[in-house]
Amino acid sequence: MVPDKVKTTPHWTPGRSSETLADLGENRLVAALTRRLALGEDVRAGAGDDCAVIGRPKDARWQLLKTDVVIEGIHFLPEEDFKRVGWKALARAVSDVAAMGGEPAHALITLAARPETAVAQIEALYAGLRKAARKFGVSIVGGETSRSPSPLFLNVALTGWVERARCVFRSGGRPGDALYVTGRLGGSIRGKHLDFMPRLAEARWLTAQFKIRAMMDLSDGIGADLPRLANASRCGFELLQERLPCADGCTVAQAVSDGEDYELLFAIAAREAAALESAWRTQFARLPLTRIGSLTKPGAKTRQAKSSGGHDHFS
Repeated sequence: MVPDKVKTTPHWTPGRSSETLADLGENRLVAALTRRLALGEDVRAGAGDDCAVIGRPKDARWQLLKTDVVIEGIHFLPEEDFKRVGWKALARAVSDVAAMGGEPAHALITLAARPETAVAQIEALYAGLRKAARKFGVSIVGGETSRSPSPLFLNVALTGWVERARCVFRSGGRPGDALYVTGRLGGSIRGKHLDFMPRLAEARWLTAQFKIRAMMDLSDGIGADLPRLANASRCGFELLQERLPCADGCTVAQAVSDGEDYELLFAIAAREAAALESAWRTQFARLPLTRIGSLTKPGAKTRQAKSSGGHDHFS
């Protein structure tokens, strides 16, 4: 089931100068800004998926492109351990590559900070970046530094690759597909948002062993991200709140709406569900895999958790 603001709100009309980003909301803004972008013949996926996908239809491998930013006061607090912030900055982009079924490759880093920022903090940021780069096989090959008048921000532009046969888009789901999430949801502000582990190995295993029809990572909360996957697949969805794998001490509402879980959400044919669950228990015994519902026909009557629709940067 797609939220009203995604499904029924009229398209933004350029030139309405009185409208603000808060009025528009993140989903409509992105749709408006990207609707008229020109795409070359080698673009398999542009804006609207976890990564851009570049390559010719019959290429054995396709290139993945992703950019992500962390901003002081939005994604981390000034008093945080900056090594953890550096880890988060690169791991966020790696999580998106994982959601396409791919492997990360090369990164460019853009840093903007106030002149009075302590050098030790910037060194800690790069220690975190280096730690994540070593863990996930990423080469940091350059970037840019600049002055910021207020908040520090760190932007990562990441390349990657994926075999054509194993590339997973958000748009491949079908009515009746089973929906799964890895790990546990909610409560990321207690520290997980800085220390999470992108599900890179799990995604590579999934795409090698099964036909995953649609997949994405959960960055804005399942309340926002599940409707995006269903909408991209032209489906509705049924979300069974009693099955949501809540993190310790979290409510269902928090599991749906907190965001920054960086777990995988994916759809698979229901007939493969039993085989998937059995194989997963053997391969990843310490990481939960939970069936949380299904994709449905568009407009079908569905059940979903009663909560807000997840995180929106402009709300």
